[in-house]
Amino acid sequence: MYDVIVVGTRVAGAPLAMLLARKGFRVLAVDRATFPSDTPSTHYVHQAGLSLLKTWGLLDRVTATGCPPIRHLNFTYTDIVINGMADPSADGIDAVYCPRRTVLDKVLVDAAGAAGAELIEGFTVTGLLRDGDRVAGIRGRVGDGAEQEFRAALVIGADGANSIVAKEVGAPVYEGSPAACFIYYSYYEGVDWGMHHRTGFGEQQFAAWPTNDELSLVAVMRKRDRFREFRADPDAGVQEIVEQIDPEIGARLRDSGRRVEPFRPMLYPDNYRRQSYGPGWALVGDAGYHKDPFTGWGITDAFKYAQLLADLVGESLSGERPFEETMPEYQRERDAQSASTYELTQSISELTLTPYYDSVFRAASMSPDYSKKFFGLIAGLYPPDKFFGEQELTELYELVDFPEHARHLTNTPEAAL
Repeated sequence: MYDVIVVGTRVAGAPLAMLLARKGFRVLAVDRATFPSDTPSTHYVHQAGLSLLKTWGLLDRVTATGCPPIRHLNFTYTDIVINGMADPSADGIDAVYCPRRTVLDKVLVDAAGAAGAELIEGFTVTGLLRDGDRVAGIRGRVGDGAEQEFRAALVIGADGANSIVAKEVGAPVYEGSPAACFIYYSYYEGVDWGMHHRTGFGEQQFAAWPTNDELSLVAVMRKRDRFREFRADPDAGVQEIVEQIDPEIGARLRDSGRRVEPFRPMLYPDNYRRQSYGPGWALVGDAGYHKDPFTGWGITDAFKYAQLLADLVGESLSGERPFEETMPEYQRERDAQSASTYELTQSISELTLTPYYDSVFRAASMSPDYSKKFFGLIAGLYPPDKFFGEQELTELYELVDFPEHARHLTNTPEAAL
């Protein structure tokens, strides 16, 4: 009998298993994959996420893999250009990192095992065990082996958007919106552009950042209705998008860039929040909450809410408060803390800006101080209520002498002054 069974051991499940095991609880963590193992991902870890890795004692292990630090960011949205970097975090983190998932996930899984969690890799969950209306464990098998059963006080699904735990308990979606785009990405040699996140006219975007093995990840994004056309010749499609957004970088890609791995095409799931707790079960990571990858917040949010859930589960398992109190608090806190990121991501991942975001970002680009605050917002270090505060925006518009007819103070089309 375990205290907790965690289904899925990537960027949400492995830290959760590690944190609970470090608290002294008996934890079983299972995953269909064997590690090291790849998975579709933006790779991007914001400074807020890196701070958690540092707190957990894992940041040095990630940087020791040869993943290069990134200390200058290039962000454009059509003709709006914002370049720079956020101030260092409170614990001195002055860079972001984009580790390959073959590297990052292995570090996390190993840390969970070292903390005392029992790990079973290559394990496929075939269903949940129940005690009345309460989830009481899992059943499944390794490969073609015999089916096994394991029981626990709590089963946590950290098994992604297609979570079997969410499916088995019938977790409903209570907030959501359709995904807007598709993504193609791969790894390139000879690409030394640094970090770019560039959205151009014509509803298209490219991004690039250095990762492990002296390679760069290059990704492109377009609206879903162009997917069939794009996949007929993705190399030509990538070249076209990069050239149209930045002809100079496009020329460098054509002359010196070389793709060294197959493309990873992705039609991302819709944006959603699922009911993430019930009798004997909970959801974390993409199993309970997913948003478009445009803002690169998937990994960092997985870390944040794994920590939140571990703390609250620990309270219940130690007898401080019952699950009936801590699990609703987990969902409320997750939703409250992620609300601004979720809304911003849904808005700007359409590859067109609302008048409100156009005015705010355009004005921010005209102020070096506010540009730094922009990157602090993106990094999870600067509070959204201050960045988008009406008083702060009023002062920004006055400072940069922004045209009065284009000023927006709230996120509604009617709010232009």
